[in-house]
Amino acid sequence: MAVCRIQLINPNTSVAMTERIQAAARRVCAPGTEIVAVCPAEGVPSVEGHFDEAVATMGVLQLVKQGCGQGVNGHVIACFGDPGLLAARELAGAPVVGIAEAAMHMATLVATRFSVVTTLSRTLTIARHLVYSYGFERQCARLHAIDLPVLALEDASGLARRQVREQCIRAKRDDGIGAIVLGCAGMADLAEQLTRELQIPVIDGVSAAVKLIESLYAMGLSTSKYGDLGDPLPKVISGHFNGLNL
Repeated sequence: MAVCRIQLINPNTSVAMTERIQAAARRVCAPGTEIVAVCPAEGVPSVEGHFDEAVATMGVLQLVKQGCGQGVNGHVIACFGDPGLLAARELAGAPVVGIAEAAMHMATLVATRFSVVTTLSRTLTIARHLVYSYGFERQCARLHAIDLPVLALEDASGLARRQVREQCIRAKRDDGIGAIVLGCAGMADLAEQLTRELQIPVIDGVSAAVKLIESLYAMGLSTSKYGDLGDPLPKVISGHFNGLNL
């Protein structure tokens, strides 16, 4: 089989976070899989609310269209809000996987119940909406926040990372769970160490999404174009977004 090329899209403009996400993806990808990590040149430096998601979605779609033109075999949306996921599936020929959806699916394969550890409390409602949208309300025990912003994960002090660890320990102790989902792409490099320390699966959505794309590619499967995820209707898009014209 030909090399699987995966476009890894960080929806925020942080190059440092994009590089960390890329490193996490490359640690788990199969030999021969090519990871093409990108982030938009314009947009928000972090995605931490509905407004941020709306702004980031246009950058995601522009990068998906760019990846389609470069012949990638799959796209990963590396933000736990999965911004623009369904729109990207309409646009792309190759499969598109969001990291929240991927991580929750993986968690249910290795445990009957899981909890989520994310960044700011204001994003808990967004995460809960996704839990219900993806049908995991019975399996998701609880959502935890470290109450620090996404970019704090890049802080050399390590405070945010310590807070993630503490919340994971609390979730294991109190929630009656068998697995933990990390609710931010910026936590991608913490999963392996936390899994060893806590002795339960701690799941990073970036890694989960990469492995799902590889599986879909190996099986020759992509997004169904029959029904609501069919190609977008041909329309002339004007102004700043005219690069999205089909």
